[in-house]
Amino acid sequence: MEQPALLEMRSISKEFPGVKALDNVNLTVRAGTVHALMGENGAGKSTLMKCLFGIYNKDGGTITLDGKEINFKSSKEALENGVAMVHQELNQALTRTVKDNLWLGRYPKVGGFMVSERIMDQKTREIFDTLEVNVNPKAIMSTLPVSQRQMVEIAKAVSYDAKIVVFDEPTSSLTEAEVEHLFRIINMLKAKGCGIIYISHKMEEILRISDDVTIMRDGQWVATKAAKDLTMEEIIKLMVGRELTNRFPEKTNEPGDVILDVQHMNGKYTRLKEVTFQLRKGEVLGIAGLDGSGRTEVLENLFGVMTRGGGTITLHGREIQNRTPQESIKNGFALLTEERRATGIFGIRDIRENTVISNLKNCLMGGICLNDKKMKEDTDWAIQAMHIKTPSQKTQIRSLSGGNQQKVIIGRWLLTKPEVLLLDEPTRGIDVGAKYEIYQLINDLAKEGKGVIMVSSEMPELLGVCDRILVMSGGQLAGEVDAKNTSQEEILTLAAKYV
Repeated sequence: MEQPALLEMRSISKEFPGVKALDNVNLTVRAGTVHALMGENGAGKSTLMKCLFGIYNKDGGTITLDGKEINFKSSKEALENGVAMVHQELNQALTRTVKDNLWLGRYPKVGGFMVSERIMDQKTREIFDTLEVNVNPKAIMSTLPVSQRQMVEIAKAVSYDAKIVVFDEPTSSLTEAEVEHLFRIINMLKAKGCGIIYISHKMEEILRISDDVTIMRDGQWVATKAAKDLTMEEIIKLMVGRELTNRFPEKTNEPGDVILDVQHMNGKYTRLKEVTFQLRKGEVLGIAGLDGSGRTEVLENLFGVMTRGGGTITLHGREIQNRTPQESIKNGFALLTEERRATGIFGIRDIRENTVISNLKNCLMGGICLNDKKMKEDTDWAIQAMHIKTPSQKTQIRSLSGGNQQKVIIGRWLLTKPEVLLLDEPTRGIDVGAKYEIYQLINDLAKEGKGVIMVSSEMPELLGVCDRILVMSGGQLAGEVDAKNTSQEEILTLAAKYV
């Protein structure tokens, strides 16, 4: 017997200046099911969910929840009426505790006016115990890794006892074990009769967890089908409007002589210990490891974001210090950070400013003032090269989809013409078509003789793009493998070596 419709969105439309984000989109979510929402970056998935959640006011169409027409004017109203959302970009009070973030805006009170820390502690632990979330409620949010902050956000959404829970790229920051944990939570919600809307670019997850799949393209509805009737190839074709025969481009780079030599590098304020490795000209070097293994710390110590406790960095036979990001940029390094919202974009600035910010010295006229024509040309190049979907250069970057924001940041760094490109989760939250473009870009940079170091949580990505893979475990280098002659099992075994 088919479950009844819990949520119906009919003919939803939404326009922004210069772009029609949604054009008569339909979505029906049945009680007790997972409904996947798929599409390329900029297809309108997050915009549709923001119309449901009260962040955006829709321009047309109707939304019905449990047989009653709704039109939420704020996210608070949505939460109070049974719709919760786990956003792709974490927006948390980082200087407050975990429990503060969980109960912000709805603190439990005694006597009608005094916040009860005891009740807050008790309720937080009850929710965490039910969901098997192992996070200290009294910990400051900024001290937690991204994966634990993501689990707190998931627990917060579940705590509202919602009828509809939207997960927007929930596994982008999670390890494989944490993904399995999330799926157990989703199955628990399904058993309670909740409707789950699941947005992800990870095909394997979609086909495993979903009951129904709706695919969008360019702000329009394309198809809704049962997940069991779809293959990965069919989903890709519906998403991009064409067949994508290979997941990864053919590798054409040929690693040459050593350009970067790192000896005994360790972090002064991190657990990074005595890491030694080399990077060759025209090579893509991957870094694998579990969450907290020290993958990101390797890149941040190389780029001067973190203070090194010791060790040497030698580029083209010359020892360099890279004490600060500014010094690192001058030495030919570029770093794409893991969290684009927190450390990648300037949200209230436009595309042009975000694109040229790291290369302003080349936009100077007479060495004293900025050349607007040059900035426009550089931004045009980035938009064309990265296939960035934006109404104009003057559009605020925060209004773009997460994937298009990522493309802007990559374009920004390419303008600096780096010798060594450091990429931390470069395809996080990016659709399959855009991923292929970024893989091709990485391959092209390596073919030009650049050195690329890439951290990724996606094992197939590391195996498909990299030449060699370093495996981190417990802040140490646990091993090195040849990408062509290794397996996921060998990498995972090394990743658990010092845990």
